[in-house]
Amino acid sequence: MAGHSDNDLALPVFDKPVKVAIVIAPYYTSISAAQLTAARGVLDRAGVGFDTIEVPGSLEVATAIGIAERLSNFDGYVALGCVIRGATSHYDVVVNESSRALTMLGLQGLCIGNGIITVENREQAEERADGARLNTAGGAAEAALHLIALTRKYGAPKSNLGFKPRGTIEIAGGPTTEGPTTEGPTTADLKTEGPSKA
Repeated sequence: MAGHSDNDLALPVFDKPVKVAIVIAPYYTSISAAQLTAARGVLDRAGVGFDTIEVPGSLEVATAIGIAERLSNFDGYVALGCVIRGATSHYDVVVNESSRALTMLGLQGLCIGNGIITVENREQAEERADGARLNTAGGAAEAALHLIALTRKYGAPKSNLGFKPRGTIEIAGGPTTEGPTTEGPTTADLKTEGPSKA
C-alpha cells in the first residue's frame, strides 16, 4: 500500500503518453472526494491522462480493474476506496479480499497503486484521505506511475530467446509451402490395413 512514507521519490518522466484508470468505490462521499483530488493532483503533475471509474464497493475495485485491463488500453490503475471497521466480520472480508485480489492482479503484471484505506474509524480515514496529511491516494497514484515506468524500462521485447521455428510447418495433406519440411511419408503414401471395400 502506498503512502505514509518519508521517501520522496521523484515522479517518473515518460517519453510516450500514459493513460491511467482511477477506480474508486465512493462509499463515503467526503472521503472519496479527498481521495480523488489527491490522486488526480499527482497524475496532473506527471502530465498523465486518466479516466475515473466508480464501482459500488471496495470488493468490486479489483474486478473493475480486471475488466478494464481486458477491454481497454490503460497503462496502470489507481485503486481507491475506504473501509471503516463496523460491528461485524464483514470488515475483515472486505479488507482481506480486496487486498488479495489487487495483489493477484499485480502479480500478473498490472501496474496498480493500492490506495484503499482500511481504518478503525472516520477520523483515521479523513487523515489518510487528506492530501495535506497522510495522502494515501496520492501515494497510490505515485506507486502506479513508478510501476508503469518500471514496466516500460524492462518490458521491451526480448530477442534471441526461446524456441523460434525455422521456416514453415507442413501439415499432412495441406498445400506445399516454402521452407524446410520434415521427412517422412505424406498422407498419399499411407495405406490402410485390412480388406479393401471393392
